[in-house]
Amino acid sequence: MFARLLSRITLQPAMDGQLAARFDGQAVGLGQFSAAASQRAQGLHGGLPLASFAADGAVDKEIDLLVRRLARRGLLEYVVGSAADGKHRGGVDQVVIEPQAPDYWPRMPELGAADLVVLSRFAYLRRRGNDVVLESPRAAALIRIGDPQIAAAIATLAIPQSIGTLLRADGVLSEALLAVLLDCSMLLRIDPAHTGDLRAAEGDDDLVMWDFHDLVFHTRSTEGRQANPLGGLYPYAGILPPLPAVRPRWPGPAIDLQPLSGPPAQPLAPVARLLRARQSTRSFDDRKPITLGELSRLLDGAARVQSQWQAPVDFGDGDIGPVVDYAPRPYPSGGAAYALELYLTVAHCEGLAPGFYHYDAAAHALMPIEARAAERDTLLAAAAFAMDAPATPQVLITIAARFGRSAWKYSAIAYALVLKEVGVLTQSLYLVATDMGLGGCAIGNSNIDLFAKMTGLDVHVEGPVGQFALGRAEPEGFDEDVAEP
Repeated sequence: MFARLLSRITLQPAMDGQLAARFDGQAVGLGQFSAAASQRAQGLHGGLPLASFAADGAVDKEIDLLVRRLARRGLLEYVVGSAADGKHRGGVDQVVIEPQAPDYWPRMPELGAADLVVLSRFAYLRRRGNDVVLESPRAAALIRIGDPQIAAAIATLAIPQSIGTLLRADGVLSEALLAVLLDCSMLLRIDPAHTGDLRAAEGDDDLVMWDFHDLVFHTRSTEGRQANPLGGLYPYAGILPPLPAVRPRWPGPAIDLQPLSGPPAQPLAPVARLLRARQSTRSFDDRKPITLGELSRLLDGAARVQSQWQAPVDFGDGDIGPVVDYAPRPYPSGGAAYALELYLTVAHCEGLAPGFYHYDAAAHALMPIEARAAERDTLLAAAAFAMDAPATPQVLITIAARFGRSAWKYSAIAYALVLKEVGVLTQSLYLVATDMGLGGCAIGNSNIDLFAKMTGLDVHVEGPVGQFALGRAEPEGFDEDVAEP
């Protein structure tokens, strides 16, 4: 296993021993290193074996520190194979590991010849440009495959096989590659007695309820498990013209509704006034922050449990299933699942200490959660960046989903229903905030791995699906009505 700098990265030492990584006109400081370490680090352009700096020498320790700092910044990739056999015909790398999360570090779990392994049902091969890549929404890295024989051999793992059989085959799959695939959850070990129920053999009960396309959508439309460009980058500017804001009219005679809408002087209903008054606020007045009382009223109006009851599932034809709990809120939810939970990152709120809280919608209470200040600051800073705001929101509401509440009932549409529920809850937050004279802004991005670190919950159990910035608006602080991702 070799650690290698990404092709666009260069290492530049300074006279005082400081070392920097340079790319795209930017520089990232990596710290001070000895001349011997800086010289050896240049080998990272071609690749250094991970085992080569695992020794106890002073320079080895420096290189290990440097490589881990580069890894945390997402500036490394890892090549499987030696310098001699790591490339196949045409000089293309056989196997390269591309980290998708900044804290990824390759591990090599021990393999036994009798271990029975099978390809994860979440793993998939696809073309990316001129490459073939193996990906999984469960993995913190993807595998770039330059040798078609390796891709074909991986495809045979749809059928459970033993490690010994695979290694004795024709030498296409190496022990190192199999270990990497197992570490990345591309492969899973299974009990020979349970090969008939592979879905249940992979992960916990929560993972069993996920459909493949739903988990891919969840991890590839959020931060934390991918390294693809994300957000308002205008990727097709210069390639395709933008679509018009108003759809071109269909041909034929139009039916004019304006005369039927009532006289212009007729007063609007309260809900219509709120809908027209709703704005996206990105600048908040920290001299006069939102109060705990206001926060309580907003949560009560938009998200509090209204009632609770139980009812058995009726499958039809007299077939009665298990009893299910129901706890409706003020907004609609597919199948009355109400899968959404609110987590509040508080920066400025009169009467409430800065921190990270879960909103108990049944008890109408805030439950403090121990989270590091650095993690809270990162979450708030990311929200400000996403909104292109001058400062962080006073309160950031992270909308998370208990995915199993929807997936237990619905097949193929479970995640889509969760996202629809996010939309109606977001509108509810907007309308209640507007009615109270507060400012809010929907945010189209979230970091699922950061949330997992703050809560201790796996990304497939409960994770963020939306965010909403809240606070008291600066005078004249209303901005254009767009939720920037």
